Amino acid sequence: MIQLLYTVIAAEMALILTLLFKTPLRKLVIMALDRVKRGRGPVMVKTVAATVFMVLSSSVYGMAKIQNNKLEAGALNPTDEILMARHMLESSLMVFLLFLSLMIDRLHHYIRELRLLRKTMEAAKKQNRGFEDGKNGNAEEIKAMGEEIASLRKKIGKLELDCEAKGKEAKTAQAEAEASRKQSEKLLLEYDHLVEDNQNLRNQLESIDQSSLQSNGKNM
Repeated sequence: MIQLLYTVIAAEMALILTLLFKTPLRKLVIMALDRVKRGRGPVMVKTVAATVFMVLSSSVYGMAKIQNNKLEAGALNPTDEILMARHMLESSLMVFLLFLSLMIDRLHHYIRELRLLRKTMEAAKKQNRGFEDGKNGNAEEIKAMGEEIASLRKKIGKLELDCEAKGKEAKTAQAEAEASRKQSEKLLLEYDHLVEDNQNLRNQLESIDQSSLQSNGKNM
């Protein structure tokens, strides 16, 4: 029994040392503990722990019984002393075994929590990098849009100047057209006057011709 307890304690100590230091073997140990904690593993562990606790209780009861015999007899015989020492050693080893088991369970739990925390932090860092990259991309897009807006403003200013020049040209052309229209109206009026004078002259000539014809007819 004592040799078995020493063997189990030595195995547990080696397991704890493996969990404390980051080595390739620790990954295998963690995977093994993960499998132990799944399915029927927890039931088996609890059963073994309950068995050890019962044996521990039996050893404590044996020590209490030997202590009572000592009180009754006043002294212990060599056999009781050997049994008392054996029970004390077994009890100490079993308590130490249970303590190491608890340490292994807590170390495994904390290592898993630390891994999850690291994964969460890495994911957060990746998100921050993606956000910063997106922010830089948006800044570049905004800069490009600003440059495009500036070029469009220059084009708009140039177009406004062209429109203003075209407007001046149009006003000049309109003024010239207005002057031409007025000149045409004057020419039309003069033409009408000339036509009217021509008609008057024709009428006068016709009246003169008629008068001459009439005077010639009287003379004959």
